[in-house]
Amino acid sequence: MKIAFRPKLLDCLPGYNRAQFGKDLAAGITVGVLALPLAMAFAIASGCSPTAGIWTAIVAGLLTSALGGSRVQIGGPTGAFIPIVYGIVAAHGFANLMGATILAGVMLLAMGIARMGQLIRFIPVTVVIGFTNGIAVVIFLAQIKDFFGLKIDNLPAEFFHRIKTLAAYAHTVDLPTLALATACFVFLLSYNRLAQYVAVMRRAPGPLAVLIVGTLAAWLLELPVETIGSRFHGIPQELPAFGLPELSIHDFGKLISPAITIALLGAIESLLSARVADAQIDDRHDPNQELIAQGLSNIAAPLFGGFAATGAIARTTTNVRTGGRTPFAGIIHAGVLLAIVLVAAPLASYVPLATLSAIVMVVAINMGEWHEFRELKRFSWNYRIILLSTFFVTVLFDLTIAVELGMVLASLFFIYRMSELTRIERRPLREEASEPRFLYPDGTMRVTAWQLFGSLFFGAVNKLEELLDPAAGHPEVVILDMTRLIQLDTTGLEGLENLRDKLAKRGCTLLVCGLNSQPGSLLERSGFIEHLGEANVCPDLSHALQRAYLLLPNLMGGDEEY
Repeated sequence: MKIAFRPKLLDCLPGYNRAQFGKDLAAGITVGVLALPLAMAFAIASGCSPTAGIWTAIVAGLLTSALGGSRVQIGGPTGAFIPIVYGIVAAHGFANLMGATILAGVMLLAMGIARMGQLIRFIPVTVVIGFTNGIAVVIFLAQIKDFFGLKIDNLPAEFFHRIKTLAAYAHTVDLPTLALATACFVFLLSYNRLAQYVAVMRRAPGPLAVLIVGTLAAWLLELPVETIGSRFHGIPQELPAFGLPELSIHDFGKLISPAITIALLGAIESLLSARVADAQIDDRHDPNQELIAQGLSNIAAPLFGGFAATGAIARTTTNVRTGGRTPFAGIIHAGVLLAIVLVAAPLASYVPLATLSAIVMVVAINMGEWHEFRELKRFSWNYRIILLSTFFVTVLFDLTIAVELGMVLASLFFIYRMSELTRIERRPLREEASEPRFLYPDGTMRVTAWQLFGSLFFGAVNKLEELLDPAAGHPEVVILDMTRLIQLDTTGLEGLENLRDKLAKRGCTLLVCGLNSQPGSLLERSGFIEHLGEANVCPDLSHALQRAYLLLPNLMGGDEEY
């Protein structure tokens, strides 16, 4: 198999000029500044250090842009990963999280090389909406601890234990923390509206403005709130140590399931983000190349102390809106983050965790497609069941189970719908009804014709039983018109073979006509046509009736040759 590896960066080099570089530079700086508070906030919400979040944004951001299949995709830690990463850290520790991320990167890389990018689009929109909204709820709930300043050492990842723990420690709420978090939350929610009246606010991303204002307020007012410095002892102003995480061979078995979850969510999020960006810049991304880049990003990020990353829709959209049109904007964004770490890392120690929790809460609210719940009444019960089942299972139990359940339900409903669309109808033979050779002495037909519609597959093969119903008469020739049959699977083939054999035991001959390419190919390769007889496969109904006309005298004991 030939491996196609062509990053979008190579397509952007011809014709690249100073004017476009200026736009990419401005976009890269803007997105880099925006990514800083998000990277720290997402990391802390995931149970990791802010340093891990920043280096994930730097490494994944660089590789996603340099090697990806989209012109404008921005990679890094995202809110969607928060409940997944938090659960892995709580259950297995940070070292195993890095191991699971590397395994997920290998899976993503393999998916890209195997050209499976298009397969991700087979996931129904109901499943995507369901788990996205579910993740948003989980993220919001996870921030209650830092938002209210609750004195909880380890917040459980499991929903019911988490709710029980939050209720048990509700009396430990810290008023200064709650006041600061509420102010930051309200300020960020109303930021875009305020920016319409304050020109300087339009030049700064909302999360960055809230980060600066919240930090200054806590410092100037000397609020007794927890900060990055007090919990994590700041952010090192240096490059991280490069190396593999310390894992034993026994750890890999328990990391396979978390790795699959990271890989699946990473693939869905990155390709969804790239597709949204395509619509904004009138371009088309390469999904396989994008998966390769995401795989390499997730392999490389843990080597620098990072964790899972994927394409970030919000940062990618910001990149487009601020003029970014090539991967150079994403590369610059990674460089800006690196410069901030090497120059201004000590300042991060003053950032209040309450401010970061407010930022993450707003991200959770914005990432959910809540209007879809209002629109549910317009759709079928199948649509509602899939979306709501995926949503509630994501919130109450686990994302992996939710996606699996959603896919199973979607598949079952699809099978049911397709089986309903598959029909077998008796074709009237009005002209032939006056032909004496086609009639029994009592006037009933010796020949019946049936037309198949749709797809004869495992979910609809039972409909062939109608042809064996005694109420359908006792014909000596049965014609199956397959002109409207578009697909046949092996279960449908077996059903046709059983029909042929049962009719033969009754002394009845089966004829088929009007075969389309796929059903005809399967019948030919399986030996069905050879067993049935080439003469009993006709191009259309007219020829099939002529064949039946020749068969009937022989069945009556006549001596006519044919």
